[in-house]
Amino acid sequence: MSGLRLLHADPRLVVVDKPAGLPVIPGRGEEAGPSVRELLEAQLGRRVWVVHRLDRDTTGVLVFALDADAHRALNLAFEGSKVHKRYLALVTGRLEGPRTVDVPLVPARRGRMRPARPGEEGKPSITRLSPVEHLPGATLVEAEPLTGRTHQIRVHLRTVGHPLLVDHQYGEPGPWRGGVLARTPLHAARLELPATGGLPALTLEAPLPDDMEAALRGLREEAAT
Repeated sequence: MSGLRLLHADPRLVVVDKPAGLPVIPGRGEEAGPSVRELLEAQLGRRVWVVHRLDRDTTGVLVFALDADAHRALNLAFEGSKVHKRYLALVTGRLEGPRTVDVPLVPARRGRMRPARPGEEGKPSITRLSPVEHLPGATLVEAEPLTGRTHQIRVHLRTVGHPLLVDHQYGEPGPWRGGVLARTPLHAARLELPATGGLPALTLEAPLPDDMEAALRGLREEAAT
């Protein structure tokens, strides 16, 4: 594949527009193959440090540190909920208005997560959801995770009855509309980093990927007929 698209680069950190289909770090089994970290290290010709992660099929803003001090400072910012994240998601049905989903999560089988049952001590998990655009049988949603649990947005969307249009782990195996969407339509659209550890505050944005744009185009054309 061609080189990763860089959204920002300076002597201490680099930000890429993550494509779908790649794990952030090397994995095994279905996660085998090139990782974003390996491709970026080859592209830059140097070591990079992973600051946070996105699911294999999630696209968008992904941050790497270029030195150990920047890595430590950014990790603390993420762990301290000082980083503001905005995702765009294409979901089933009509999300009528903004809502906050406060549903603790626990690990499930095969690397999945699920809502905690009564009596279970799940990890606190909160996501703000807002409709951006209503479409035929679907909604473009902005999701703001206030905590950073594995698969949090995907599980919370399913919990409120609006799963992603495609999600093989959480009930919508796809592909959608003959292959217009063949992966989870979840995109890390915006990330706001605070000034920390000698690093300046940064706001980073990544445009919607082609497959989500194509899905939106088709749904808007359907709405217009």
